[in-house]
Amino acid sequence: MRWPFYVRYFFCNLGGAAMNYPLQPGAREKDTSFAAAEAIAPKAQTLRELCMTVFNAEDGLTADEVADVLGHSILSVRPRITELSRLDYIEDSGDRRPNHSGKNAIVWRKKWKRDLFA
Repeated sequence: MRWPFYVRYFFCNLGGAAMNYPLQPGAREKDTSFAAAEAIAPKAQTLRELCMTVFNAEDGLTADEVADVLGHSILSVRPRITELSRLDYIEDSGDRRPNHSGKNAIVWRKKWKRDLFA
Protein backbone atom coordinates (compact mmCIF):
# COMPACT_ATOMS: atom_id res chain seq x y z
CA MET A 1 0.00 0.00 0.00
CA ARG A 2 1.29 3.45 -0.89
CA TRP A 3 0.49 6.19 1.62
CA PRO A 4 -1.72 8.95 0.20
CA PHE A 5 0.08 12.08 -0.93
CA TYR A 6 -1.32 14.23 1.89
CA VAL A 7 -0.01 11.77 4.52
CA ARG A 8 3.46 11.70 2.93
CA TYR A 9 3.42 15.50 2.62
CA PHE A 10 2.45 15.99 6.27
CA PHE A 11 4.93 13.41 7.47
CA CYS A 12 7.84 14.87 5.52
CA ASN A 13 7.04 18.58 5.50
CA LEU A 14 4.68 19.62 8.27
CA GLY A 15 5.85 17.99 11.44
CA GLY A 16 6.36 14.32 10.78
CA ALA A 17 9.48 12.41 11.67
CA ALA A 18 11.56 13.64 8.74
CA MET A 19 11.09 17.28 9.74
CA ASN A 20 12.23 16.59 13.31
CA TYR A 21 15.11 14.29 12.39
CA PRO A 22 17.32 13.48 14.24
CA LEU A 23 15.10 14.07 17.29
CA GLN A 24 12.50 11.78 15.72
CA PRO A 25 13.17 8.73 13.50
CA GLY A 26 13.40 9.55 9.82
CA ALA A 27 11.54 7.88 6.97
CA ARG A 28 11.76 7.61 3.21
CA GLU A 29 8.90 7.66 0.73
CA LYS A 30 7.92 4.01 1.29
CA ASP A 31 5.00 2.75 3.33
CA THR A 32 7.27 0.33 5.17
CA SER A 33 9.67 3.14 6.05
CA PHE A 34 6.85 5.29 7.44
CA ALA A 35 5.51 2.32 9.41
CA ALA A 36 8.95 1.55 10.85
CA ALA A 37 9.54 5.18 11.87
CA GLU A 38 6.12 5.34 13.49
CA ALA A 39 6.70 2.05 15.35
CA ILE A 40 10.12 3.02 16.76
CA ALA A 41 9.26 6.66 17.57
CA PRO A 42 8.04 6.01 21.15
CA LYS A 43 11.25 4.08 21.91
CA ALA A 44 13.81 6.13 19.97
CA GLN A 45 14.65 8.64 22.70
CA THR A 46 15.11 5.88 25.28
CA LEU A 47 17.35 3.94 22.89
CA ARG A 48 19.44 7.06 22.21
CA GLU A 49 19.82 7.57 25.97
CA LEU A 50 20.83 3.93 26.44
CA CYS A 51 23.41 4.28 23.65
CA MET A 52 24.83 7.40 25.32
CA THR A 53 25.01 5.52 28.63
CA VAL A 54 27.17 2.93 26.86
CA PHE A 55 29.44 5.66 25.43
CA ASN A 56 29.71 7.28 28.88
CA ALA A 57 30.91 3.96 30.30
CA GLU A 58 33.15 2.85 27.43
CA ASP A 59 34.21 5.19 24.66
CA GLY A 60 35.22 4.01 21.19
CA LEU A 61 32.64 1.50 19.98
CA THR A 62 31.08 0.46 16.69
CA ALA A 63 27.29 0.42 16.35
CA ASP A 64 27.40 -3.38 16.45
CA GLU A 65 29.32 -3.28 19.73
CA VAL A 66 26.79 -0.87 21.25
CA ALA A 67 23.96 -3.17 20.14
CA ASP A 68 25.76 -6.14 21.73
CA VAL A 69 26.22 -4.31 25.05
CA LEU A 70 22.56 -3.30 25.10
CA GLY A 71 21.26 -6.64 23.87
CA HIS A 72 19.23 -4.90 21.18
CA SER A 73 19.04 -5.47 17.45
CA ILE A 74 21.58 -3.62 15.34
CA LEU A 75 18.60 -2.61 13.19
CA SER A 76 17.22 -0.49 16.04
CA VAL A 77 20.58 0.71 17.38
CA ARG A 78 22.40 1.77 14.19
CA PRO A 79 19.88 4.53 13.33
CA ARG A 80 20.11 5.83 16.91
CA ILE A 81 23.90 6.04 16.52
CA THR A 82 23.42 8.09 13.35
CA GLU A 83 20.96 10.36 15.19
CA LEU A 84 23.44 10.85 18.05
CA SER A 85 26.09 11.78 15.51
CA ARG A 86 23.79 14.32 13.85
CA LEU A 87 22.98 15.74 17.30
CA ASP A 88 26.73 16.19 17.93
CA TYR A 89 26.84 13.85 20.92
CA ILE A 90 29.23 11.39 19.28
CA GLU A 91 31.75 11.60 16.45
CA ASP A 92 33.76 9.39 14.13
CA SER A 93 37.05 8.58 15.90
CA GLY A 94 38.79 7.90 12.59
CA ASP A 95 39.31 4.26 13.59
CA ARG A 96 37.65 1.29 11.90
CA ARG A 97 36.96 -2.23 13.17
CA PRO A 98 35.24 -5.18 11.54
CA ASN A 99 31.56 -5.49 12.41
CA HIS A 100 29.62 -8.77 12.59
CA SER A 101 29.44 -9.01 8.80
CA GLY A 102 33.22 -8.59 8.53
CA LYS A 103 33.02 -5.13 6.95
CA ASN A 104 34.90 -2.21 8.46
CA ALA A 105 32.69 -0.07 10.68
CA ILE A 106 33.15 3.38 12.16
CA VAL A 107 34.40 3.44 15.73
CA TRP A 108 32.36 6.16 17.43
CA ARG A 109 33.44 8.19 20.44
CA LYS A 110 31.74 10.66 22.71
CA LYS A 111 32.13 14.20 21.40
CA TRP A 112 33.69 16.57 23.87
CA LYS A 113 32.53 20.15 24.06
CA ARG A 114 35.31 22.17 22.53
CA ASP A 115 34.32 25.47 24.16
CA LEU A 116 34.76 24.31 27.79
CA PHE A 117 38.21 25.89 28.07
CA ALA A 118 37.71 28.85 25.74
